[in-house]
Amino acid sequence: MKKGTGKMDKEKANEIIRLLRKEHGVNVNEFIALKISKKYVDPFKLLIGTVLSQNTSDKNSMTAYDRLEEKIGVSPLKLAKADLTEIQEAIRPAGLHITKSIAIKKLAKEIIERYHGNLSLVLDKKTEEARKELMSLPHVGQKTADVLLLFIKNREVIPVDTHVARVSKRIGLAKHNAKYSEIQASLKKLYPPKNYLEIHLLLISHGRKICKAIKPRCGSCPIQELCEYAAKTINASD
Repeated sequence: MKKGTGKMDKEKANEIIRLLRKEHGVNVNEFIALKISKKYVDPFKLLIGTVLSQNTSDKNSMTAYDRLEEKIGVSPLKLAKADLTEIQEAIRPAGLHITKSIAIKKLAKEIIERYHGNLSLVLDKKTEEARKELMSLPHVGQKTADVLLLFIKNREVIPVDTHVARVSKRIGLAKHNAKYSEIQASLKKLYPPKNYLEIHLLLISHGRKICKAIKPRCGSCPIQELCEYAAKTINASD
């Protein structure tokens, strides 16, 4: 694998995003439009959706979320009162349903105890303070905290999941050995805050459809000529 240098000028970085926008823009715009739906303006619902999305496909996590909403209701009070086995059965399509059900119930109880069920009390704080407090909640890491801050409050953060990390390193947007905060910092240097949500979604979409973890589709990649990993792969096959 080509080791990304993380040294990229803004002109090249902007061309990469332009091409990714052309390739994946329709899906990304549809997703951004979903922010007006209740699921993406209610921080607790988004939090539970993020937990369900871990280690599974969008389709499976959405199915699990819809079942949970239908059978129990996605609110702190309803989930805190629900029997653990009920939650497990509802979210079974998301996989890891036992682990995730425990996390969901703990989160619901903690948010009731600490914030009377209102997670907005945390998100209204300054970014770093809110981030730190979110990460003090059970099963909430850097990515989940940043998802809430970006999607709900449009804060100047870029959530880094496995797709964002892999694609950023392969392309050369970040160093090959960069950790979460370093990847985020590299992306922030290259792109303006107004594009953070779009960049996050474009890199995820590209990672799922083309720049896969195993057998990436470099031959059909729209940014092949700008990508460090593709250049290394093509040269090795010549």
